[in-house]
Amino acid sequence: MINWRQIFKVLGMLLFIEAGLLLITMGVALIYKEDVMPYVWTLVITLVLGIAGRGFGWNAGKNMGRRDGYLIVSLVWLVFSLIGMIPFILTHSVPDVASAFFETMSGFTSTGATILDNIDVLPKGILFWRSVTQWIGGIGIIFFTLAILPAFGVGEVKLFAAETTGPLHEKIHPRISVAVKWIGSVYLLLTVLCIASLFICGMNFFDAVNIAMTTTGTGGFSPHSAFFHDQWNSKSIEYVTTVFMFLSGVNYTLLYYTVLKGRIRKFFQNPELRMYLAIVGITTAVCTISLMIHNNQGDLELSFRQAIFTTVSIQTTTGFASCDYTLWPQVLMPVLMFLMFAGACSGSTSGGFKCIRWVILWEGLHNEFKRILHPRVVAPVKLAGEVIPTSIQKTLLAFVTLFVGSLFLGAFILVLCGVDDNYISIYDFTVVLRQDFTEAFSLSLSSLSNVGPALGYYGPAHSWAVISPTAKVVCAILMLIGRLEIFPILIIFTKGFWRKD
Repeated sequence: MINWRQIFKVLGMLLFIEAGLLLITMGVALIYKEDVMPYVWTLVITLVLGIAGRGFGWNAGKNMGRRDGYLIVSLVWLVFSLIGMIPFILTHSVPDVASAFFETMSGFTSTGATILDNIDVLPKGILFWRSVTQWIGGIGIIFFTLAILPAFGVGEVKLFAAETTGPLHEKIHPRISVAVKWIGSVYLLLTVLCIASLFICGMNFFDAVNIAMTTTGTGGFSPHSAFFHDQWNSKSIEYVTTVFMFLSGVNYTLLYYTVLKGRIRKFFQNPELRMYLAIVGITTAVCTISLMIHNNQGDLELSFRQAIFTTVSIQTTTGFASCDYTLWPQVLMPVLMFLMFAGACSGSTSGGFKCIRWVILWEGLHNEFKRILHPRVVAPVKLAGEVIPTSIQKTLLAFVTLFVGSLFLGAFILVLCGVDDNYISIYDFTVVLRQDFTEAFSLSLSSLSNVGPALGYYGPAHSWAVISPTAKVVCAILMLIGRLEIFPILIIFTKGFWRKD
């Protein structure tokens, strides 16, 4: 039985968090002497809805079922995006509602795809709001809520199970609210260190704050349209951003043990981190060699800097670009597409498939070859010396099926809807003959993995403004599905989810 009062109670509380973020954004607009009324109206709407939600759930009780948790997690990103798009509309920063919904969903899901062409002319308040959406969306709105849920008598475990990414979760404290506070401390520390580092390297304070928030949130929104190299022309800024993008792609529980507990040995013994390092290292080496031969005429440092920045940016699904990698040798395009799919570590702010799943798949395949050679051998799948339960392996298989299915279904729908704004009719099947399926597949993969820039025309050099309104909504839905790792969204469309028993 769905406890609607409990759901409205939690959503109302979450809206107070969004109201606080809007208040901070309004302060930024005041500092730069901009019109604050768009934020005032949005703040009023948010507070009214928040109070209404809290009022409706006044006597909700303290019990929360697992279905309540999944429904809240699914609704919160949608509600936040619907309210968060109001400043874009009132400031006339976007041309239509579909574009505003796309931009806001891209922010809260820390995707980073944008429909904005000339970002530099936008008000500072809007630029800051874009970055805030990615910072709060990166670590997870639910994570911030979990830190204060006990005061409201809400069952925190159900929300944690519904929102936390990855097949495995390592506890750092018996109480989830305490663990979340510690993880949040690491997230805040990374953000502050990133701001300070970028400022020391010569970036102005406003840009440093915005870039730091979207770096640690692995979102990729930038306050400028130009590439990193063209905008700041600073090797140190590119290297610093690369380091913090990489750290933001590491499991935050692992970072907690390393930074706050000083367990360096545990850091390098982690099998998922080793897989993460292996993918980054091999891909960077391949891209560096290819760029030296074909693009940069033997300039090792430039090739390495472009290669490692792009590799880390795509794999962590941050989406920053120091150059237009769509102009790289065509042999590297499948490599970059693999990075978009691969993702970084579970328990981080990144999207994608996640390295932990690659590790489990690798171990599973290794064991399967053992069974073929030795049919009677007992070889359970192990990770860091611990046996992976069969239930998790089955869930992983289901996730792979749903991820690939969603990817191709999304690409097919985008082709029918028309990726180009000139082809918006889903009934005009001549679109299929005229539209490059590769670009539709790239858009679908980028949205589902929360990467941001895609390949082809929709790479880092262009925005997604030319896609049709229908395609923008489809991409936004794919972003949401990918951010919540498919299951929490799709499960609410099953019959069993709504049965009273």
